[in-house]
Amino acid sequence: WAETIALCRRVLDADANNLQAHLLWASASLPGEGYMTILARIHRHLEPRTYVEIGVESGRSLVLARPGTTSIGIDPQPQLTHQIPASTRIFATTSDAFFAQHDLFKELGERPVDLAFLDGMHLFAFALRDFINVERYCAPTSTCLVHDCFPLDERTAARQRATTFWSGDVWKLIPCLKKYRPALEIHTVATAPTGLAVIRGLDPKSTILRDRLERICDEV
Repeated sequence: WAETIALCRRVLDADANNLQAHLLWASASLPGEGYMTILARIHRHLEPRTYVEIGVESGRSLVLARPGTTSIGIDPQPQLTHQIPASTRIFATTSDAFFAQHDLFKELGERPVDLAFLDGMHLFAFALRDFINVERYCAPTSTCLVHDCFPLDERTAARQRATTFWSGDVWKLIPCLKKYRPALEIHTVATAPTGLAVIRGLDPKSTILRDRLERICDEV
């Protein structure tokens, strides 16, 4: 793996936007199962009654929800290439606008979010707001998953996108939560291409992050 990574680095030194080199580097660094496989296993294990996904794109991850699960997808520009079940609704709007205009409890049939997957805009402030908004509708037994929290290198983890392969600075959400919400149970799965955080012990009544939102964003 070390030789593979070294060769990928050499390629990227000459062509920073070589997507295949980045993907190969990610697979060599995290040589286990991909995040979609992990996500599917979590669905099978938890069998959530309700599922909320921020960042739908093609619908590839949204269709992993088990039959009978009430699912909601939120994405300002969904580009569906997968057949979405009838029990799934997609809101073509930003996550900020969705939570400003909708009561998620009502949209889920007066039930809390059992499982959430945050894979929206790859910037810390967006990820933080998404977590705050989703947690309000969770229960202590709920699970929140966050994608892109295990960056590959400094260039692809920057706030300003300069590469095709880009995780942005979503990774900052994890140390932020560990600092301001130490009671949360946070485990990061080293799964290609950019990791998956599993967050449990949620507290829908907590206002710590919401009350300090501006200060936290300035600090980070």
